[in-house]
Amino acid sequence: MKYLTASVAGLVSCRSCGRVQPRPRSAAPSPCARCGATLHERHPDSLTRTWALLIAAAVLYIPANLLPVMHTATLVGEEDDTIMSGVVYFWTSGSWPLAIIVFIASILVPMLKLTVLVLLSLTAGRRSKWRPVERAKLFRLVEFIGRWSMLDVFVVTLTVALVRFQSLAVITARPGAIAFGSVVVLTMMASMQFDPRLIWDPVDEDRQTGTHTPEPSTQDHPHE
Repeated sequence: MKYLTASVAGLVSCRSCGRVQPRPRSAAPSPCARCGATLHERHPDSLTRTWALLIAAAVLYIPANLLPVMHTATLVGEEDDTIMSGVVYFWTSGSWPLAIIVFIASILVPMLKLTVLVLLSLTAGRRSKWRPVERAKLFRLVEFIGRWSMLDVFVVTLTVALVRFQSLAVITARPGAIAFGSVVVLTMMASMQFDPRLIWDPVDEDRQTGTHTPEPSTQDHPHE
């Protein structure tokens, strides 16, 4: 199916105000006619920025789960707790619904976001035409989950308040909580920097040049 894209029509949309206008002919940066912001067809250095944020998030993901997120001091002693130890405590104490919520929000969801963004960045960087519709849906899923990313921070706060909480106890945050919050922020920024239009650029180029594989015709050929 042939269709006209903004790039083929010579149009570009302003990222600041959304105004659609003719693409600048010069290679030099041009301002938007409405708001004066610099016009770009694609997010500048989208993949480079996304990879930098993903690598930083992946590095911090390890200490976020291994280092203690809180330190509890009571009259009977002191104790450090990690996110996983909070999950184990909730599960063994019979609060398995809370254990599942903590595990999904604090361990599973960040890992899935990292995996999906790495997959999208790899395929976009290689200009892959593999399943563009499914990859676009994965990006929208990551964007949707990103709106609830602060749930992860809430879960950590809930863990700090409930895990082995006793009267006359003093609870302080540990480096694991800082690392975990950094992972949440970095994955949100990585999804914001990734330009989903990169998924469709190779597909659009093939369709515009006519190099894609044509679909078989369903019409019967007349007999000669």
